[in-house]
Amino acid sequence: MNKIQNTVNIKNKRARFEYEILDTFVAGIQLGGTEIKSIRLGKASIMEAFCVVENNEVFIRNMFINEYSNASFYQHKPKADRKLLLNRQEINKLAKKVETKGFTIVPLRIFINEKGLAKLEIALAQGKNIHDKRQTLKEKDDKRTLDRVMKNYK
Repeated sequence: MNKIQNTVNIKNKRARFEYEILDTFVAGIQLGGTEIKSIRLGKASIMEAFCVVENNEVFIRNMFINEYSNASFYQHKPKADRKLLLNRQEINKLAKKVETKGFTIVPLRIFINEKGLAKLEIALAQGKNIHDKRQTLKEKDDKRTLDRVMKNYK
């Protein structure tokens, strides 16, 4: 396997701060030839992306995949909707929860599995309140302080 394939790990850093993660799923992504090549080079972003359920299918919207520089006249659209490959039970579970107010599907990270296929880790999430976000920041700061003290102690 190519070393680049094993190191691709594009994360959505804001997702765990903005949302409370309830359940995670790993989905395949239906991609074209130049899209997977750009992802393998790490030229993708899911910071502004979100997922929707339409006609019993799950799509990711607003995911940015940069155009592949070595391609000829055929290029993909950088922000096109892309179909996610999930089994029927997972789609039904997501669709049922998303109909409930306050739940959404957010992408967490894109990675390349051991077979060389692009996978997207998505999560069923609920938005956090301002109070919860402050609590998350406080816990992160306390952990950092504790790690610093423990490092000096050793």
